[in-house]
Amino acid sequence: MSPALPDASLSDTELAIALAEGAGKVLLTLRDGALAHDAEEFDGKAFKDAGDAASQEWLASALSHARPGDAVLSEEAKDSAARLTADRVWIIDPLDGTREFSERNDAGIWRDDFAVHIALWESGAGLTVGAVGLPARGEVKATPAPACATARNDAEAPLKLAASRTRPPAFVADLAEQGEVDLVPMGSAGVKVMAVLDGTVDAYVHGGGQYEWDSAAPVAVAQAAGLHCTRLDGSPLEYNREDPWLPDLIVCHPTDVARVSAMLASVGANQKPMKEGDR
Repeated sequence: MSPALPDASLSDTELAIALAEGAGKVLLTLRDGALAHDAEEFDGKAFKDAGDAASQEWLASALSHARPGDAVLSEEAKDSAARLTADRVWIIDPLDGTREFSERNDAGIWRDDFAVHIALWESGAGLTVGAVGLPARGEVKATPAPACATARNDAEAPLKLAASRTRPPAFVADLAEQGEVDLVPMGSAGVKVMAVLDGTVDAYVHGGGQYEWDSAAPVAVAQAAGLHCTRLDGSPLEYNREDPWLPDLIVCHPTDVARVSAMLASVGANQKPMKEGDR
């Protein structure tokens, strides 16, 4: 049974949280069905696709119901040029971390490092609302004032860096070889940014290619908490552009910006950021 659609009377922040929670329930219900049936069709690519589709379908219905006049940019829906002239655009990723969503261990325990991303972009203001749902952990991190871990105390210790489990950028491996960082593998980009927020890691640095829906909600939440969020070269992250390709970013505590920038410079990672259209 699908969650009830959120009421149109909710504030934008309340709606973002409700959307993240509702899509999370859809995804967890799908997982429960997979365990109950233990069928081949619930494994691999088919299960990932089912998660993407189910979450997208519910979110599309919910946004159409609660904010029928707003535009939407979603990873799982056809893009429309109409959003470029819209005053309000919801930027969503119905399931960030499909690999992690679909994986379980030999005991049948599912991974918990996948997320639902909900962000609102407004003309003249940029990202104004964000919610990152972590369904398997029963959490939603959201604007306007999420709690943030305090600055690290040991300036000499290697930085703990959130890293992709399967395809970390080459420069991240270079930093690890130099002893500059300790890599902490995890899934979804949203999970990685929230790991900076709660102090599990010190920074998330990505240069392997992303789109706006991969980072919009996590960045909105991180910025609201006072974290530093930019491109690798220090330029601002911009959203609702014609080409949604936004391939690199840094998220860290403000006290670590100089150190992270110096490390990136040492491996040439912040000298020539990837441009729109670079694939």
